[in-house]
Amino acid sequence: MKIILASGSPRRAKILKDLGVDFEVVKTDAPEVSYPADPERTVRENALAKGAALSPRKGVLSADTIVWFANRIYGKPRDLEEAKEFLRELAGNVHTVFTGVAFDGEVKVVRSDVKFRELSEATIDEYVARVRPTDRAGAYDIDESGDLIVESYSGSYENIMGLPVEPLKEWGIA
Repeated sequence: MKIILASGSPRRAKILKDLGVDFEVVKTDAPEVSYPADPERTVRENALAKGAALSPRKGVLSADTIVWFANRIYGKPRDLEEAKEFLRELAGNVHTVFTGVAFDGEVKVVRSDVKFRELSEATIDEYVARVRPTDRAGAYDIDESGDLIVESYSGSYENIMGLPVEPLKEWGIA
């Protein structure tokens, strides 16, 4: 079965490719919502909206990932200064990554917890120089130089990357 990935995320495409899934990328410009007190609702509604933008097509997979810490949603930073601010705020703390994954109108939410190392300004500068943080929720990517900033995690590694595998298996995609 060939699916449509309603996302321009290279990390989501990498996960699907690594799983051997036959897919085509079709980006959508669905407007996103944000409910800081309800991160699960945020990712659920955004994932559904991205998939619905390609309706009535079948086989559409869409997702939305956020970082949640101290009742604040960390999406993609606007610029490098905001990316550094995000990393400073997350340093030394545990935050939660929520991903809503939708397939043909059904949605599942997966969460993982991530503990960041204490981060010096030099480490933050090095990380930002290595990784394009403005394209990532929370300004980081566990799969790209994550060892510089991540101390530990619990839950799905792929969820932290932006596309948990568990729902894909349940839907028979992977």
